[in-house]
Amino acid sequence: MGTMPPVGNPRFQPSGNQGLGQRPRSTPLLSVWLRDLIISLAISAFIIIFLYQPVKVEGTSMMPSLDDQERIFVNKFVYRWEPIQRGDIVVFRYPRDPSKSYIKRVIGIPGDQIRIDSGQLYVNEQPIIEDYVPPAYTDERSYSEIVVPSRSYFVLGDHRSMSNDSRDFGPVKEGYIFGKAVFGYWPMDKLGRLR
Repeated sequence: MGTMPPVGNPRFQPSGNQGLGQRPRSTPLLSVWLRDLIISLAISAFIIIFLYQPVKVEGTSMMPSLDDQERIFVNKFVYRWEPIQRGDIVVFRYPRDPSKSYIKRVIGIPGDQIRIDSGQLYVNEQPIIEDYVPPAYTDERSYSEIVVPSRSYFVLGDHRSMSNDSRDFGPVKEGYIFGKAVFGYWPMDKLGRLR
């Protein structure tokens, strides 16, 4: 009969030989921090380049929805998956100077009949109630009826009396629109999703 090996706690090692032949882990804290920083920057760059871009609103044409100097995120990817809709707040290249960016609200989509009669907006002959335009921000100007061309959008600022928009430069071509304003993050009292 052979002898049985001693039974004991397999995790127990005699204290005399503990740690012999093993080197302690020597990953410097700085290299771990640097690696994490590079990964974070890469993810942030991906999000900013392909998905969301932080934007600073300049001007008062979208008040009270968006204030001058307010910071928002623009989703640059959303219109690859869904169509531009009435009511969307979009950022686009200014048709008369594509080096500038404008932000306005989509009022008319391709094929819509747009008319403004003494400040009252009509879309396809239906009067539109615009609760995002306070009475103090209305404009009594009229605009002759127009049919929005294919792949173009009629945009207006919410502060009608202070906005340079499709009443001045006409419908905006789809290719000029590069994102949808989706979220305000500064100032903190306006933190939240844009409507």
